[in-house]
Amino acid sequence: MKLLFFFFQYIVNPKSVGAIFPSSRFLGNKMIKGIDFKKAKYIVEYGPGTGVFTEKLIKKRNPKTIVLLVENNKEFYLLLNEKFKEEENLFIVYGSAENIEQYLREYSIPYADYVISGLPFASLPKQISYKILTNTTKILNKDGQFITFQYTKFKKAFIEQFFTKIDVKRELRNVPPAYVFSCSM
Repeated sequence: MKLLFFFFQYIVNPKSVGAIFPSSRFLGNKMIKGIDFKKAKYIVEYGPGTGVFTEKLIKKRNPKTIVLLVENNKEFYLLLNEKFKEEENLFIVYGSAENIEQYLREYSIPYADYVISGLPFASLPKQISYKILTNTTKILNKDGQFITFQYTKFKKAFIEQFFTKIDVKRELRNVPPAYVFSCSM
C-alpha cells in the first residue's frame, strides 16, 4: 500500500517527489551512518516523504534531540503527521526548505547539527536549489554536516559551490542505485 501511495505521489508531482520508489533501508542506513547521535542536539530533514530516514533518526537519536521535518508535499505531510503524532521533540512543517531559517526561528532552534535531505536537486529549479543550499549553510553549526543523496553525480559540482568537503559513497542496494553526499564547510 505504501508503495502505491508513493508511486501515485510521483505520478502527480514528479519534480518534487523525484523517485518512483521510497528509499531503501540500505540507503537509509548509509544516510545516517556519519551522524554522531550522542552530540547532535538539532537535526533537520528536508523532504522526508514517507519517513524512511525519519524512522532511523528517531530510533537512534537521543530522546532530547530535536528533529525538524520540512515537507512540501501535502499528502506526505499528512502521512508524517499521523505516523509520528506520538513522537516528542519532533516537529513537522508543511513548507519549502528554502524557508528553513524561518522554521528554525518559529521552533526556537538555534542551528542544525545535521541536515538530512531527500530533495531531488537534479529536478528542482536551479534558483530554488541555490536558495536551499545557501540557507542550509547559514543554519549549520560550525561542525555541522549536510547529507543528501542523488541518483547521479551530476549535481556534485553545483553542491561544491556551498561546501568545501564532500565525501561520496554509493549505495547499489537502492532502486535506483544512489550516491550519498556527506558535505561540510
